[in-house]
Amino acid sequence: MKHLILIASLVFAFPILAAGQTKDLCHMEIPCAIGERSYHLREPDGWDGQNALPVLLHFHGWMRQGDLVVKHDRIASATRKRGVLLVAPNGQRRTWDFWSSETPDVGFAAEVLADVARRYPVDPARIYVSGYSYGSAMAWRYVCENGRDVAALLAVAGTLRQTEDCPQAPKSVRHVHGLKDRVMDFPYGPGGETTYPVQLWRAAYACGVGEPRGQWQAVDWLVLERVIWEDCASGGPVVLDTHSGGHFIPHGWIARQLDELLDLEFSYP
Repeated sequence: MKHLILIASLVFAFPILAAGQTKDLCHMEIPCAIGERSYHLREPDGWDGQNALPVLLHFHGWMRQGDLVVKHDRIASATRKRGVLLVAPNGQRRTWDFWSSETPDVGFAAEVLADVARRYPVDPARIYVSGYSYGSAMAWRYVCENGRDVAALLAVAGTLRQTEDCPQAPKSVRHVHGLKDRVMDFPYGPGGETTYPVQLWRAAYACGVGEPRGQWQAVDWLVLERVIWEDCASGGPVVLDTHSGGHFIPHGWIARQLDELLDLEFSYP
């Protein structure tokens, strides 16, 4: 809770001139320092320096760092063309501690968001948390412990245990996973059931029956199958996309999620 209070107070108290004064000090490959730790960020194309920005906080994969994220075709290309500020924290020893609620990485990520709000005008209603692989599991951990003010979780190929006890939850959830993932194994349910990867959030929101929404694709060689749970007592929707491949960020997936969340016409990239 203390992290939430800190973020909220800073989001509403940022100085408007901060963006123009600080963006040249840390941007893209030049990290922003928070004590002994750091993060990277990338502004959207054509930002006027004044309007409040949606934020995508993205946790990198194992043995990566945030400087890769802010240059990544399937992440940064999606944010910079949709008016979204991309924020990429650096994990200690290039990894994340998502294994339990005692992790210091949740507090660090909250401090990152607070620091971003000091530098930029942030739209507090459009804070999105994302990640890939170990970073996806870290994104799950963050919203599990500190997600009440997060508009959506955008998770790629990594989860927590579906039996995890989460004290908080984001307002909505979107997850994608390959059925043949052998790195962060696809979490099949009993009898090989394929909607189990989002069971935790379906239970948290008290959702009813999921509705298959058919196939979609951004590139001709990868087809995704979508199921949505919209009939939920609290929160939601929960969106699950699956594909027949392995462990990767599907082309156009982050772009499509942002288009839907921001009420934009879908385009790729």
